[in-house]
Amino acid sequence: MTSLSSAAAGRATISGAGVPREELRAWAALAIGSLALAGIMVLLLAPSRIPGIQALGFWPLDAFAKGLVIHVVFSLVVWFLTVFALLVSMATAEIGGEKVRFAPLGGVGAMAVACAYPLLCLTAFDHASGASLNNYVPVILHRAYYDGLVLLALGIAMPVARLLANVPARWREMPPLAFAMSAGSVIYLIALVYFGIATYAVWGATPSKELNEVIFWGGGHALQFLFCLLMLTGWFILARLSLGEDAIGADILRTAVLMLLAFTLPGFFFFYKFDVFSAQFREAFSKLQFVMALPVLMVGIPVLFGIGRVKERQPLPWSNPAFLALALSMTIFAMGGVMGNLISGSDARTPAHYHAVITGVSLCAVGLMLSFCLPALNRTPENNLWLRLQIKLWGGGQIVASTFMFFAGQHGAPRKTPTSLKDLTDPAFIGMFLHGIGAFVALAGGVMFVVTVIRAVWPKQAGASAQGSPAA
Repeated sequence: MTSLSSAAAGRATISGAGVPREELRAWAALAIGSLALAGIMVLLLAPSRIPGIQALGFWPLDAFAKGLVIHVVFSLVVWFLTVFALLVSMATAEIGGEKVRFAPLGGVGAMAVACAYPLLCLTAFDHASGASLNNYVPVILHRAYYDGLVLLALGIAMPVARLLANVPARWREMPPLAFAMSAGSVIYLIALVYFGIATYAVWGATPSKELNEVIFWGGGHALQFLFCLLMLTGWFILARLSLGEDAIGADILRTAVLMLLAFTLPGFFFFYKFDVFSAQFREAFSKLQFVMALPVLMVGIPVLFGIGRVKERQPLPWSNPAFLALALSMTIFAMGGVMGNLISGSDARTPAHYHAVITGVSLCAVGLMLSFCLPALNRTPENNLWLRLQIKLWGGGQIVASTFMFFAGQHGAPRKTPTSLKDLTDPAFIGMFLHGIGAFVALAGGVMFVVTVIRAVWPKQAGASAQGSPAA
C-alpha cells in the first residue's frame, strides 16, 4: 500500500486487508455522527431560554446546562477522539499491511463507541439527572452517563492498543503518520491512567461538579496534549498535500510529537506530590499547558516558511480544500492563543479563547477528513464551491463569533449562563449579538460539512465503489 503520509496520501486507497475499509468507514461515520448530535443538542440550548418551557412534561429540567454539556462533549471530546481513532486505524493499516495483530479490536472498539452515544445523550432527558459544567469533560450527573464515558474510553483504547501492538522494532523509521499516532496513543493511555488515579482517589464520594473537576482535571489536561498532537499532525499532512513534500520535514513532526509526549509525563509527579483537591494540584497542570507553545511553534513556523516559499514561485492554492483548512486552522488557533494571554478574571473571554483554539483543531480535522481520510477510503468529495464554502463559513463564522464573544466578555458578559438582555451592558449586548451571528454562520458551515461526509461515506453506489479498489 502506498504510504499514507506521502504527498499523494490524499489519493491513496486502503485495501480490505488487516484493517477492513468497513471499519474505517465506521470510524468516519462515528466522527461525523458526533458533530450531528452536537448540532441537534443546540436545539436544547435556544428553546431553554423561553420562559416557562420547563413546565412542559417532556422538556428536561435544567435544559440549558444539560444541552451545553452534551454539545461540548460531542463537538469536542467525542469528535476529536473518533477522528483520532480513524487516523490510528489508518496508521495501523499503513504499517501492518495484510498481517495486522489483533485486527478485530478496531471493529469492537467502534461498536463500543456507538453504544456509548445514546448513554451520553438520552440521560439529559431524565428529570432526576443534573448537569456538571466542569472543565474538559463536562458531565450529566447520571449513572448511565458515566457508563457511557467508560464505553467511549474503552472503545477508543482498542484501536490504540492495536496500533501499539503493531509498532515495528525499528519504530524510528515508521512513516510520519504512524509515528505521530503511536506517540498520540501513548498520550491517550496516560490520560486514561490519570482519570483512573483521580477516580480511585475520590471513590465513594457523591458525584458533583467539584468531584468531576478533580476526576477530569489531570486526564483532561493530557487530552489537550493529544488534541494538540492531532492538530500538528494535520498541519503536517495538509501542508504536504497542498504545498508539496518540501513544505515541512518529517523529522520536525517527529520531534514535536515526542516533545508533547514528554510534556505529558510530569502529571505522574503531580499526582504523587499534591493532594488532588489542592490548589497546587490544579495550578501545576494549568502551568504545564504553556509548554505546548513550543511544539506548536516548531511545526507552525516551518509551515509558514513553506507557504512563503510557494508564494514566491506561484499563487497560493486557495482553491485546494487542504490549504484552505490549513490556513484557517492556523489563523484561528493563533488568534485563540493571543486571546488566552489577554484574559483576566472569569467571563465570556474564557470561552472565546477556547472556542478559537478548539476551532483551530476542528478545522484541521475537517481538512483531514475531506482531503486525506475520505480520499484514502476511495470516497473523495468533489472539489467545488460547496466544499470550499463550508470550510470558509465554519472558519470565518468562528472568527467572528470568538472575536465578539471576547469583546462582550471585556464588557461584563458572563460565561456558561443563558444571559438575558437586562443583564448586559450595551457593548456586551452588541458583542453577544454579533457573536450569535458568527456562530450561526459557523453552524451553517458545520451542517454543510456533515452533509458532505454523510454523502461520501454512504454513497448510492456504495457496494460497487467499495469493491475492487486496489491499493494505490
